[in-house]
Amino acid sequence: MPGRFLLLGSASYDLLRNTAQSLAGRIVYQELGPFLLAELPDADWSAHWFRGGFPQSWLAEEERYRQIWMGSFLTTYLEKDLPQLGLPASPALVERLLTMLAYAQGGLANFHSLARSLGVSAPTLSSYIDFLERALFLRRLQPYFSNAAKRLVKSPKLYLRDSGVVHYLLRIPDVPRLLGHPAAGGSWEGYVIEQALAVLEPHERAYFYRTADGAELDLVIESALQIRAALKIKLSSSPKLGRGASIALADLGHPPLLVVTPAAADAPIREGWVCSARTLPGHLRRLLREAPPHSTA
Repeated sequence: MPGRFLLLGSASYDLLRNTAQSLAGRIVYQELGPFLLAELPDADWSAHWFRGGFPQSWLAEEERYRQIWMGSFLTTYLEKDLPQLGLPASPALVERLLTMLAYAQGGLANFHSLARSLGVSAPTLSSYIDFLERALFLRRLQPYFSNAAKRLVKSPKLYLRDSGVVHYLLRIPDVPRLLGHPAAGGSWEGYVIEQALAVLEPHERAYFYRTADGAELDLVIESALQIRAALKIKLSSSPKLGRGASIALADLGHPPLLVVTPAAADAPIREGWVCSARTLPGHLRRLLREAPPHSTA
């Protein structure tokens, strides 16, 4: 159909508040995130994980140039972009919040503890988190509820969406020191989740599953009230599936499982497949488009 198209770039849907018309029915939202590993066929997974997907960060010729760009980007974002979008917090406080979230990457959100550390109220902190989420800087992953008989974790998980930003805030200078850092596991988890969520269709929803007894799956994909796939994310090329994951799979009706590693060779296991971050999108697409529904009863 003939037509004219105007493409507008923005870091937040909230900027549309400044438009004179709603454009309902005449506008399409397309989230364009940083480079994914699947979009960089020649990229080494560890370099991409460390640097993140922002073009200037990924393409920097030297690490010191990348560090300079990342520092300038965050300074501009905190001191100009976020205030212009309406965030009523000082840049210094927001930087402290982001650094705390980087250290706790992938952890259960404890708004009261974070608020005390920052010297603000829990409702105020909650409004800041909401703002960062709407600005597409933060990912909030909700827990999946399926079994009333289970004591389930109810707090969401929080992830800074770009791994390069995480590592800059943590002052990690290279991949070897990243691998030895206490935050490496959470950073890897957030990185893999971003690769996985890019595969989903609008009707597919992502959650994590955790019980009070420790049964856990890092990501579960739901569609039409059925779990279509589950992910366990491991920062190891020789992953082992623990009892907690097996219990969680049983709780959810034994959906097909992907155990995602940095670079292990693809191999079938009883519950599904071991795969790498590179091959994850293909496996996940196959499961979501071809696998039969699995009851969560």
